[in-house]
Amino acid sequence: MTPVGTELADRVLGGWLGRIAGNMLGKPVEQGDHWTRDRIDRYLRRAAALPLTDYLPAPTDGGDGGAGHDEFALRPEWRQCVRGRIHGSCRDDDVDYAILGLDLLETHGFGFSTEQVGALWLLRLPYLQTFTAERAAYRNLANGIKPPLTATYDNPYQEWIGALIRADIYGWTCPGVPRRAASLARRDAVLSHTGNGVYGAMWAAALISAAFTAPTVRQALDTALTVVPASSRLARTVRRVLTLHETRMSWEDTLSTVSEETAGLGWIHTIPNAAVLTAGLLYGDGDFTRTITLTVRGGLDTDSNGATAGSVAGVLCGARAVPAQWKDPLEDTVRSAVFGFDGVRISELAARTVKLAEAEAEAEAEAEAEAEAGAGAGAGAGA
Repeated sequence: MTPVGTELADRVLGGWLGRIAGNMLGKPVEQGDHWTRDRIDRYLRRAAALPLTDYLPAPTDGGDGGAGHDEFALRPEWRQCVRGRIHGSCRDDDVDYAILGLDLLETHGFGFSTEQVGALWLLRLPYLQTFTAERAAYRNLANGIKPPLTATYDNPYQEWIGALIRADIYGWTCPGVPRRAASLARRDAVLSHTGNGVYGAMWAAALISAAFTAPTVRQALDTALTVVPASSRLARTVRRVLTLHETRMSWEDTLSTVSEETAGLGWIHTIPNAAVLTAGLLYGDGDFTRTITLTVRGGLDTDSNGATAGSVAGVLCGARAVPAQWKDPLEDTVRSAVFGFDGVRISELAARTVKLAEAEAEAEAEAEAEAEAGAGAGAGAGA
């Protein structure tokens, strides 16, 4: 049964908190060709932080994020993202796109067009805060190119993870309606992506939507697979992780196996990251802390994967069940590059999301009632 009222509000807030906390957890080690699974765990062992149950620890040498120890050099933003130093969230595109999606639905409604997505990017999002496929699409938009050519012209990143990280808002606003969520995510994704890049967004939106009603994370993953082509490489890779998990293979061995099978795609491609995310969710088994820490320890695009895993886990458990060490340092505050949103409260973003979800559910119910009434009238006239 789809949650309503206070339960819906708690689940949506859990999704926002989870996305932001998971993003912050993974941000210091977001460099998948350097910060491998092995290197992340060696960093954590040096800091006596395994098992990981909190944000990443500061460098043990007390220096400049690994200065003098290049092997363990963190990203420059690490000072605002490690435990004990977090006061509100850092700015990051993984959160900016959720905010931009909220603004899109508030501005244009659920009938938005791909062209309107692009127009809002140009209006609200600074060019230098876009990356890979989004930057290519933004440049194409600025040069007068229209969708869907914005996704294909001079864009070698069409199947990378960018569209997947934009999908959460569609899951949060379509709780328990995964096909609807996937349809909205697709309309957004085709601005910048094709193929598995688009399927990744549809899958993520459906996964988050399904998490509102699925009794287990496995059932949410199974449901999400139904919205993408079964023969796509994305679907085959997710099913592969599901199968390995069923054999009781360890989390480490599962990731090693799938890593070999997806080698060569690069650390920002949708496919290997979907595998890391799926494994984190399965082996996390609904536990918020275990889910986001396993996902980030899986490497590759750590902040993006941590964010999506946190969103799913937060929806599954609700904000009240998100442990304090994750949500309290966020101080209910978000930094954002989206014009008009810097410093916004997380609770406000969640409340606005709930308002959209409730309005859309009411509109859908009214449309169904009108359709049924029309069908009844037609049957009566025919009689």
